[in-house]
This record gives sequence, structure tokens and C-alpha cells, in this order.
Amino acid sequence: MQSKENLGSIREFFNQSNVDYVKVAITDIDGVLRGKYMHKDKFLKACESGFGFCDVIFGWDSNDDLYELENLWYEPLTGWHSGFPDAKVKIILDSKRSIPFENNVPLFLAQLDQEEVCPRGLLEKTLNRLTQNNLKAKASLEYEFFLFNEDPHTVRKKKFQNLSSFTPGMFGYSILRSSVHSKLYEDILNMCLEMDMKLEGLHTETGPGVLEAAIEVDEAMLAADKASIFKTFMKVLAQRNNLMATFMAKWSNKYPGQSGHIHCSLVNESNEPIFGSKEQGPSEIMNHFLGGLQRYLPEFTLMLAPTINSYKRLTPGAWAPTSYTWGKENRTTGIRAILGSPFSQRIENRVGGADSNPYLALAATLGAGILGIENKIIPLDEFKGNAYEAKIDKTLRTPKSLREASDAFKSSEAAKEVFGTQFVNHFSMSRDWENSQYENQRKLFEKNSAEISQWELKRYFEII
Repeated sequence: MQSKENLGSIREFFNQSNVDYVKVAITDIDGVLRGKYMHKDKFLKACESGFGFCDVIFGWDSNDDLYELENLWYEPLTGWHSGFPDAKVKIILDSKRSIPFENNVPLFLAQLDQEEVCPRGLLEKTLNRLTQNNLKAKASLEYEFFLFNEDPHTVRKKKFQNLSSFTPGMFGYSILRSSVHSKLYEDILNMCLEMDMKLEGLHTETGPGVLEAAIEVDEAMLAADKASIFKTFMKVLAQRNNLMATFMAKWSNKYPGQSGHIHCSLVNESNEPIFGSKEQGPSEIMNHFLGGLQRYLPEFTLMLAPTINSYKRLTPGAWAPTSYTWGKENRTTGIRAILGSPFSQRIENRVGGADSNPYLALAATLGAGILGIENKIIPLDEFKGNAYEAKIDKTLRTPKSLREASDAFKSSEAAKEVFGTQFVNHFSMSRDWENSQYENQRKLFEKNSAEISQWELKRYFEII
């Protein structure tokens, strides 16, 4: 990826735009953007030598609760035992974009030098492995999210019950809804254009007040950057319009869950697509990629479904897969092969939810695919028909709980090889912590674990 920006071009931009402050953001392990305002003078110095950012953002959960040692099998990388030092951070100059509703305050992404815990660094490591195989990845992420006529105070006052949906009824792909509320749709589309995360499509999904946004395809790292920014600033735009957007995997059992589908394909060093064949079926490399997804994604699911709530979505007949079967244009399978022209032929990973961290979800998908290519893994036969009703081998089923997914991930030799033992230990530890926090509260809410609990809504509704 060729750099577009340098220190000189940034200085010139600041001078021409009368910039005094910038906003710098880092995506934490839960996919939450953490950051701060910086004066341009400090920022320009940081562009040359990096800057320090308290590493607590990788020592606490999405609720800002510290991982407590006495409850853990693995010592966190930071904590009271380390004194929460500053970690060195590098600014991604090419991530510069304007924030439409903050005058003269540009946004820059940054990443920790510690790739073993930094999601962006981990994706970079995964992409470097692709490069070693003379390959590059293209990707596009799409998200479903519900909108409510609420604000952060009212949802808490109502205890997340009897919320007022932005629009009523089941109106999938509704021209009526999008036309009546065209001003909001225009605001979303324009914000995404201005923030360099152009949407390929935006439409209503089936459910009250639910939308789906497909972000345009790009190089894999840029695609993940755009997805991370989109999730946060869609919430920002909603709240600025007296609405709330939630990206929970499933906020209510009455409606389908919210997906975070990943579309990806590979190109060679000359940017020529290599997933297609002369017969317009899967190429050998695409087949091996599919084989890798089937073989390793069951072990990597934790990176696609990282919360307690994630597994409430992965249920039969609810537009979310329950297995890593694959099929051509089959939306009941976990892996959907989309055939077409050389530049449109791709694979869709349908297991990930809207609550997934885009860097980790994409790293899991590409990491599994790389192993398939390197080991020339042949996928099982294409699945045809309704995968929900079929008897599926247990090795292909999605985990049923966060605990099951964490156990599979921490014992996965493939995960340790691709992502590193330190990341596997740290991430599975953080998910075990998530599970323990849930279990500690179980006696306070519904005994039926299939129900969406108050704990989940309070924890994930706004932040995740």
C-alpha cells in the first residue's frame, strides 16, 4: 500500500485548513475507538517519533473494568502489576479524514507498536503473511444496525425495555421508509463520502428501524479502517439526530440478529484477481482458501463472535449461519461463494456479527484462508439446500457459546501459528473474563440463557 501522505503534506494541510487540533483514535481489543484531541504541534512531533498512550486500553474490558489477576489463568499484558505504562503509538498518516460535524478537526487512526495485542497490528501481520505468498487481499464489510428514537439517558432509564424504534414494522428493502426519511439517509451517505468510507449500498433490513450498510471494497487494511470508523461515527451521527444506533449481535429475540459480513478476494502482485477460473467457477486458489475457512474458522470463531451476545444471533432460521458449510449463493451456509466476473468473484464470511472487531474478524478470515492455500486444503463438497435442516458434522458447527469458542481458540495450534501465542492467550483471556463477568450476574436476571439479558443490553447496546 503506497503512502499518500507525509509530514510535509500534513503540515501544508494544517496551514491551509487553519487546523489547531486533531483527533487521534486507536481501536481496542473490543473494537471500540479510543482516543483524544491533540494540539497540532504535539501531533506533528508525534508523526516523527510516535507518542505514548496509556496501555490501560488493553488491560480493561468494554465497560472499563480492569482484568483482575485473581480471576484469570493468564497474566494480562498490563495491569496494576505493570503500573499501566504508556505504550508507543504510531500515527497512520494515510488515515487522515475530515469529520463533517467538527470544524477543522481532522481524524487520524493510530496503532500500538505491540502487534501482539493491537488489532490493527495483528491484521497487518496477517497481511504480511499473504505478501510472503505474493498475494494481496481486497475486502468489504457490511453491517446491520437498529435505530431507535432514544438517547443514552432514556435507554438506561427504560432499562432497555419498550424502546421506541425509529420506524415500525418489518420493512426490508423499503423504498417507502428510505424516501420518507431521505434526509437521514442523505446524512449517512454524505458523512461516509466525506469520511472516505463510501457506501456501496444502504437499505432497510427486515425489522423495525433496522438498516444495512455495505462499505465499498478496498485493500484489506483500508477496508478494516473504514469499518472501524463507520461503526463509531454511525452512532455519532445517530445521536446527533436524536437517535441511537446499536450494533449488538442481537438486541431482541423478536427479530433477526445483526450481521457483520465480510466479503474478500485475493489478487496477485499485479492486482489481477485470482479467485476466478476460465470456467467461471472457483479457481484452485479460491478452492484452497475455502478449504482453509472450513478447516480453521471453527477454531477462530472467537475473533468473529467476541461477546456473550454473539451466540444469541447464531441460531437456526434467523438469517445467521450455524455451520461452516459453503455454497454458491447460499445464504444458509456460513461461507457463501459469489461467482461472477473476475473482479466481482469473492467469498462472503457470514458468521461474523455487527459486534465483531473488524480488524480481528478480517484477520481471522484471511488467516484461515492463507493456511488453506499454504497447505492446499480441499474444501468439502458444496452444500446445496437449507443448511439449517441438514445433519452437519460437528467439526463444521459454529460454537454455541463464548466459553466454547474461547476454549477452541486457546487450544488452537493454527491460531498460535498465524496470530502468535501471546495474542491467542491475551484475547482468549479477555473473552474468559467477559464470560466470568456474565456468569457473576446470572443470578440477577433470567435463568433462560437464550434470552437477551439486561446485563448484555447494558454492556453492549451503545459501546460495542
